[in-house]
Amino acid sequence: MEAIAKKIVKGGEFLIKETEAQQVFIPEEFSEEQRMVAQTCQDFLEKEVYPRLDEIDSMKNPDLMPSLMDKAGELGLLGTSVPEQYGGFGMNFNTSMLVTDVIGAGHSFAVALSAHTGIGTLPILYYGNDEQKAKYLPKLASGEWKAAYCLTEPDSGSDANSGKTKAVLSADGKHYVLNGQKMWITNGGFADVYIVFAKIDNDKNLSAFIVERAFGGITMNEEEKKMGIKGSSTRQIFFNDCQVPVENLLSSRENGFKIAVNILNIGRIKLGAAAIGASKRVVNHAVNYANERKQFGISISRFGAIKHKLGEMATKIYVTESASYRVGQNIDDTIEAFIAGGMPEAEAKLKGVEQFAIECAIMKVHGSEVLDYVVDEGVQIYGGMGYSADAPMDRAYRDARINRIFEGTNEINRLLAIDMILKRAMKGELDLMGPAMAVSKEIMSIPEMGEEEEGLFAAEKKVLRNLKKAVLMVSGAAVQKFLQKLSHEQEIIMNIADMLIEVYVIESALLRTEKLVSTRGQEACSYQIDMAKLYMNDAVEKINIAGKNAINSFADGDEQRVMLMGLKRFTKIVPINPKETRRRIADHMIAENKYTF
Repeated sequence: MEAIAKKIVKGGEFLIKETEAQQVFIPEEFSEEQRMVAQTCQDFLEKEVYPRLDEIDSMKNPDLMPSLMDKAGELGLLGTSVPEQYGGFGMNFNTSMLVTDVIGAGHSFAVALSAHTGIGTLPILYYGNDEQKAKYLPKLASGEWKAAYCLTEPDSGSDANSGKTKAVLSADGKHYVLNGQKMWITNGGFADVYIVFAKIDNDKNLSAFIVERAFGGITMNEEEKKMGIKGSSTRQIFFNDCQVPVENLLSSRENGFKIAVNILNIGRIKLGAAAIGASKRVVNHAVNYANERKQFGISISRFGAIKHKLGEMATKIYVTESASYRVGQNIDDTIEAFIAGGMPEAEAKLKGVEQFAIECAIMKVHGSEVLDYVVDEGVQIYGGMGYSADAPMDRAYRDARINRIFEGTNEINRLLAIDMILKRAMKGELDLMGPAMAVSKEIMSIPEMGEEEEGLFAAEKKVLRNLKKAVLMVSGAAVQKFLQKLSHEQEIIMNIADMLIEVYVIESALLRTEKLVSTRGQEACSYQIDMAKLYMNDAVEKINIAGKNAINSFADGDEQRVMLMGLKRFTKIVPINPKETRRRIADHMIAENKYTF
């Protein structure tokens, strides 16, 4: 029954349903084989990437990144998601997440590998016909050919479907003649294969094409000079009467926008996973430096201000990791259920990710913002050395900043998360109205004094249920107030998104910790319990502030007063001692001289 229960989880459902701890996957459950894959990735970074970070960033050797990709291909790191019949390993979604997580600490190399294995390869894997898969996937899995993804244009970023690149069928009907300009193309300088989005004739929607560099008619600008990820090849690419064989149309005409959206869902959750690996590496450096650096005769790791930072950094990473692999397993379970129901594998994989598009957007936002926090505090712990290009924080700080823009800006992803959840409610896929109406009745009534529950996290779970009510109350009232015009109230939508994001990661951290305690015992999980409670303690305040800002932006009079009272009721929490909690977490890392969770 447990396996069946897992498979019927729906994206966005967490807001209106309780999840049992035994239903979620936790990183501690990775198999020996999966851990070996992760170790292979770690060893590759240690041997091939970290010793050459300056050389990679200098871009003086244009063959360096392609050669690193070749070596990664020899180890199978480019074929994790590619089926065995095409030369890959055919591993599940959560294993590909693990690879992305570990490689995420690889700076510019991580960007190159992610672009190749994700947005470069997956459109062919998921949308290609048998001939296209047979021709391209083996070479992409081995690294013989490198891939890039050409969507963004000078005048079309977030509004991807407004692209102006055109494809016109040749007179003999054998080729599409491609003309247009693409920019910010990762791997553009060395890619052999491009997934290019263009409109055929005057179509309303984009189509997608598999374009080989060898087709000709492709020119490009010099490498972009960037704030960070300097070693990642980023080019503007021009298509000038580029002749693409008609058989290289990917999927069907005008299906390009759907391809772009679905592949970006995968890119989003993978970016959140990559942020975990990058964050852990920064914390390892920060702990190590804090132990070595002495001021006033003692290591700075003994100062409370430094412990505060280390404890907070670790806590944020722990909850991000908890939520990321929870979603990854949900996706895997859904894919398996679709396949069991007779759906073709490629379609099942797409539909599985699409089902959790809301959580993909959540993890992209949360992961990238946690990494930003971690690198900023990493610089601060290093002090003056943090600002030096000779120390590791300089590169980490600059490289992190792009992640809030990649794969759709965090603002767009916040708007999308709420838009998607409301659209599913309108379609009847999620019953938001019933719970929202129940909450609106509840805030008008006198609170009932129920019996106190017992057990680990009983109090926290009660708070969690109330936090979900807070989201339902604010979002329900906003929908009633603005109806179809809610999309124009971006500030309010982003407030609600912030509430939703915090609820999801709080719940994920509690569930992971509860499941861990069930196998290891409470004493062995004391630090994880600390992190779950500490994160919740602070996140409740964030939800309260976001809720107030939303309510005060659209309500007044009695409605405003009642909702603010309801919000106050729903964001009550028994306080913990945050100073001592952070110190316990930090002291454990300081003693081990690394991130230990």
